[in-house]
Amino acid sequence: MGAFVALAASLGVYYAAHGRLDSIPERWELAFLAACLIPAVFSLVYLVLPLRRAEGLFLVAVALLVLTVMLDVAGFDGLANFSKLALMTAFGFWFLSYFESVLWVALVALIIPVVDSLSVWRGPTRHIVDEQPEIFDTLSFAFPAPGGASSANLGLPDLLFFALFLAAAARWELRVPWTWVALTASLGLTMISAVALDTAGLPALPGLAFGFLIPNGDLLWREFRRWRASRAAPARQ
Repeated sequence: MGAFVALAASLGVYYAAHGRLDSIPERWELAFLAACLIPAVFSLVYLVLPLRRAEGLFLVAVALLVLTVMLDVAGFDGLANFSKLALMTAFGFWFLSYFESVLWVALVALIIPVVDSLSVWRGPTRHIVDEQPEIFDTLSFAFPAPGGASSANLGLPDLLFFALFLAAAARWELRVPWTWVALTASLGLTMISAVALDTAGLPALPGLAFGFLIPNGDLLWREFRRWRASRAAPARQ
């Protein structure tokens, strides 16, 4: 609890003061966001993992949705930002309760890269980013660079699946620390790739999916073989 409070306070100070800091060159902005700010923000999700088993998560998510809307309407952008993170984390934890097997999560991780890529490149996400950026700002989490001149933004579904994948690793006793490292690193790499390719944005869910699958691949394969063996046993009888 103490670590969470200290980290949340530090992030609160940065978000409140980042606009008054000196701007830094773009390459250092990217390094700061990828190596410092993004990991710090998602450390909050790591620290609240024990709450994934809490009762009433759906009601908590509904309350956080109302709070987020109120904060956004009132113009408290920084607070609304973290309310979005809390909302999608609570919703991700609750949503995971409907998965009966880690193989279901793995299947989702295999499907969503295709769906998200199509949405970003040809579908509704591309339209919103290009034609209605104010909507994307509302439906995203901002990682502002020092100086306040620019920020990286992550869509709310990305926050949800980060929480869901990390909570799944914890629930089924996979490699939780390495999963967090891989998930967090994937976001930094996606951001850096978008800048390098000079594009308005790249889909983050493919990286998150691989961030879940790669560090746990052997464990997931072992679970798949166990499931397949259990299905074959009645047939042999």
